[in-house]
Amino acid sequence: MEVTQMKNKRLLALLAAGVMTVGCLAGCGGSAETADNGSAASNGGSGSTGNMTLIMAQRDDFLSTLESAATKAGEERGYKIVAQDAQNDAQKQIQFVETAKNGGDSACIVNPVDSDAAQSVVDAADGMPLVFVNRGPSDYHVLDAENVAFVGSNETDAGKYQADALAEYFKAQGKTEIKYVLLQGTLGQVSQIKRCAGVLDGLKENGITATPVVELAAEYDRAKAIDKISPVLTSGQEFDCIISNNDSMACGAVEACEAANVDPSTIPIVGVDCTKDGAQMVQEGKMLMTVFQNPEGQGVGAVEAAINLINGNPANENTQFVKDESGESYSDSIVWIPFEPVNKDNVADYM
Repeated sequence: MEVTQMKNKRLLALLAAGVMTVGCLAGCGGSAETADNGSAASNGGSGSTGNMTLIMAQRDDFLSTLESAATKAGEERGYKIVAQDAQNDAQKQIQFVETAKNGGDSACIVNPVDSDAAQSVVDAADGMPLVFVNRGPSDYHVLDAENVAFVGSNETDAGKYQADALAEYFKAQGKTEIKYVLLQGTLGQVSQIKRCAGVLDGLKENGITATPVVELAAEYDRAKAIDKISPVLTSGQEFDCIISNNDSMACGAVEACEAANVDPSTIPIVGVDCTKDGAQMVQEGKMLMTVFQNPEGQGVGAVEAAINLINGNPANENTQFVKDESGESYSDSIVWIPFEPVNKDNVADYM
């Protein structure tokens, strides 16, 4: 995943909403009163309530922006946040969690390396407030444990926004049967699984019969996407669109098309994340659309969910974002940061 250049006014509005909302802890916008009560006021005026550790699976543009937002949100609420990079090593990530627990941290925020191993992370936290961010556990029932929560975006929605845009495009041409090329992220990750399911189910729900020409795993990487899709473009195989699990791979597809003397504006290419490059290509008509994912919102929301848990409240109490409405036992432990569809009509708002 990569970070978008979201307008400053969007982030300022996010933070302003936090100042205006009394007692808001779990979502975007803890109030000034909340920050005071949870920091200097409760710590003899020292300005520091405690420490948190943010443990990322890896460092990329998206997660670095999430880290910056979380660190700032923690400081504003009286918490010092130390970030660690697990370098995609699940065992190293667990060790960081254990270190945070043994060091007396107030809470831990984890962007999991392996969603299937979420229970091991919970076990390592051993009752310390724990918030998964960006990537959720494969089984949300892990969130049934006390002091465990998830803050992120519903990956299925990203795929459905792609499907809606493609369905509108093809229906305008009178087409209800299409062939597609799919560029997938890291196989087995929650984001890859749910984004793929979301777009394919969404096309079906929109009355579009979609048949794969080829499905390629390019691990969210631009260069790998170019290498994987280039032979397809020169093979003579016919297809109607390119669906990508993220903007990096979608941008790679655009580059590969141009290198193969194929005009990318004639092939609807869709991505996710609304990165700077992705937004630029949407504006230029080289991509049909992308889907904005909010790293600042995820970072702020994760910190405020953690503070909620520290204070003995549900993770989603007073959230400015979206509460889980599934009715499941873990509903109070989830805060959704909505995806937003971005096309040529509104892309200027995200640049």
